[in-house]
Amino acid sequence: MIPGLVLRGLASGHVQKDKQLTTSGPYAYTRNPLYLGSLIMAAGFAIAARSWWIVGMMLLMFVVIYVPVIAGEERYLRAAFPEYDGYARNVPRMLPRFTRYGSQQSAYSSARYWKHREYQASIGCAVVLAILVAKLMLKLVW
Repeated sequence: MIPGLVLRGLASGHVQKDKQLTTSGPYAYTRNPLYLGSLIMAAGFAIAARSWWIVGMMLLMFVVIYVPVIAGEERYLRAAFPEYDGYARNVPRMLPRFTRYGSQQSAYSSARYWKHREYQASIGCAVVLAILVAKLMLKLVW
C-alpha cells in the first residue's frame, strides 16, 4: 500500500489541474499515476485481506469506475491541451515507461499536495489497515 500512497502523493504534488498539461514527475512515466497509485494500494489491501473475493471486487470497481473516468479525462485533455496527443503517443496510459518523457522540469509542490487533499488517501489507508488488524485480532480471540 505504501508504494501506492507515495506515487499518489508525488503525482498530486506535480499536477496543475486545468492550468497546464502535466508531464513532469510521475506523469513523465505514466499518464495516470494517481489511478496507478490507487490500483497499487488496492492490490496491497487485497493481499493484506487474503481474500479472492476482495480482489475480484477491486478489479470490478476499477473497470466500472476508472476506465470510463480515464476515457472522459482523456477527451477533456485532448480538447484543452493541443500537445496532449503527442504526450499520449509517447507515455503509456497506465503501466509506466522506463525512461522519462520530455524535458518539463516542474518541481514537486507540497502546497499542491495539500490543495488536492491527497492526505485523505493516507487517512483512508490507516482506517482500512485498522479494520484489517481488528479483524485479525478478533480471529485470534475466537
